[in-house]
Amino acid sequence: MAWPDEDDIPVSYEDDGQSEHVGYGRQLVVVGGGRGGVGKTLVSQNLAVYFAQLGKTVTLVDADATGSNMHSQLGAVAARKALSPDEATGIDEAIVATSVPGLDLLRYPHDALRPPSALRGGRKARWLSRLRNLDADYIVVDIGPGHSDFQIDTILAADVPILVTSPEPPAVEATYRFLRAAFLRRLRRALSRDRLRLTLLDRALSEHGYLAPPMDVIRSLRKLDQKLAELAWSECCKLRVHLVANQTRARTDTELGAWMSELADRHYGVRVIELGHIEYDDTAWLAVRRCKPLLVDSPTSKSARNLERIARRVLAVLVSGEHAPEETPPMAENVPNHYAILGVTRGSSDEDIRRAYKRKREVYASGSLATSSLFTPEGLRAEQSRLDEGYDTLLDPIRRRAYDLSTFPEEEAKPIEEQTPRPVLVAEQLMLQTELLREIGPDTEFSGELLRKVRESQGVDVAEISAKTKISRTYLKAIEEENPAELPAAVYVRGFVSELAKFLRLDATQVQTTYMRRLREMPRMRSSPPSADTRSRR
Repeated sequence: MAWPDEDDIPVSYEDDGQSEHVGYGRQLVVVGGGRGGVGKTLVSQNLAVYFAQLGKTVTLVDADATGSNMHSQLGAVAARKALSPDEATGIDEAIVATSVPGLDLLRYPHDALRPPSALRGGRKARWLSRLRNLDADYIVVDIGPGHSDFQIDTILAADVPILVTSPEPPAVEATYRFLRAAFLRRLRRALSRDRLRLTLLDRALSEHGYLAPPMDVIRSLRKLDQKLAELAWSECCKLRVHLVANQTRARTDTELGAWMSELADRHYGVRVIELGHIEYDDTAWLAVRRCKPLLVDSPTSKSARNLERIARRVLAVLVSGEHAPEETPPMAENVPNHYAILGVTRGSSDEDIRRAYKRKREVYASGSLATSSLFTPEGLRAEQSRLDEGYDTLLDPIRRRAYDLSTFPEEEAKPIEEQTPRPVLVAEQLMLQTELLREIGPDTEFSGELLRKVRESQGVDVAEISAKTKISRTYLKAIEEENPAELPAAVYVRGFVSELAKFLRLDATQVQTTYMRRLREMPRMRSSPPSADTRSRR
């Protein structure tokens, strides 16, 4: 066994995971993931551009050891000389200005025969410390694909660690593999000076013969050493990452991040926080062809708006302190009760249970992207059977009463619990509300983008508005996107806009007048909806 060097211990997460380094005064955002080609460069590059457009000083670090190429879209020249970041001036020499004001790029050799020493491991603590001391408000790092010690340690040292995946089984599988590897890395770090327990950990791992899920490892450790199992559970709970799903096309693709978050929490015990999704959009490909960041080349495109929302949520994470550690909860049960399996409370109505069951069946369906590599075929069937059993039990009043008495003998039925919004979403809404106070006045012209911003500031989605106003989701999205080709006759649009304004508690007359004037002046770019063949090519 190779014992870690002192210098190899990463800054910031040895004790609490992700918070000790806040005192440096720099905000470190790290973007990684298990598989190449899922959009890590797209996310990291445009996060850095967004922060710079806010007037902040930003350093974007291209730490992809498989081939640094971030310079091509930022108006910089590739680094050819193998600069050494271990020298006092090495990092400063490697930083160059970009075409985006306020944004600098830390390049690493594009065509080097060997990766820079800092990216090969063994010097990560020193490298991270120097990054923290760069003269910038935000440092955004693209660590490239893989789950080596370098990638994992850098992710775990971040204020906001972000994994990027795409709606493809290999990408989802690689994301889960990264979580398993990160848990094991954390646990080995915690046991670095306890050789006896490291030996017990190796025994538990040998029972599985592969990179086992955290909960499976913890159950094996329980048989060997209860204290060690409790330590493993604590390290598992401290592991917290954020997730972005890129290149989404279908509705189920947009749900991928939320589903993976639920599955990782229940079956791995790992906190995965969904930041949002990025729609598949040809403008992202065209921006690469034009050698420009997407937020500079096509700031009004669908994918650019998705990236802006993700960037706002990253800022909200930093503001809300959601990245700070929490108290370790009690160790999870081996088999959760029917309510936990369905994701409902004891006060939930039959209709709540039906909706929850329908959603869970979709998550655990055979062929579901979110469960790729998570279960064996037998394990997936067992999960589906538990869902069916819970659904049948809780919808039968007699069986439900008997189950409650046997499972919660000393507890009274709890009232319906309102779902508490995540702090990051609350912080994002407060940021938007502050911006809207400056933007909305008696003379404001309401655009689709502004209406979308108002909707997001109130924490409601298009589906909720559609259910209350009976306006089709397609029309609501077309109003926000200002897409005349997808809208009906003007007389209907006028009524839709008025109802939307009332729902958002805006001046319906002002919204209707300014939006319809804007719509009339807009050139009709698409006289008819795209054909089925065109949609399929997209």
